[in-house]
Amino acid sequence: MASADIVDTAVAAGDFTTLAAALTAAELVDTLKGEGPFTVFAPTDAAFAALPAGTGDTLLKGPKGDLTQILTYHVVPGKVRAADVVKLDGQKVKTVQGAELTVGVDGDKVTLTDAAGNTVNVTATDVEASNGVIHVIDGVLMPE
Repeated sequence: MASADIVDTAVAAGDFTTLAAALTAAELVDTLKGEGPFTVFAPTDAAFAALPAGTGDTLLKGPKGDLTQILTYHVVPGKVRAADVVKLDGQKVKTVQGAELTVGVDGDKVTLTDAAGNTVNVTATDVEASNGVIHVIDGVLMPE
């Protein structure tokens, strides 16, 4: 079992500095360092950079509103490993934020479609943490 929690694991990976800054701004670090277990669909720095110009800065200025909603939309309660996700083709999963994501499976390719109709790819799976698991995604999910 991994010794580092979800936040420390993501920070150590080095490709989630924007996510870590957003979690800090939204005061969600302590939550994701908590007991869990949590499944986090973690957007890379490149995923945040691909948002429309100024979106990240706007979200960070009001971290208790939309930013918190967006970040908690990337978290599913429980520890859902890739072997479980591939059985969910076409199904909806409820996020901590309250809205749902739709899982798509095509062979070994897994996608998530958000409430706004955007689809992102899962690019790495089963990054173990002491209080859950991280799956890396190539886009930022939007709850509406």
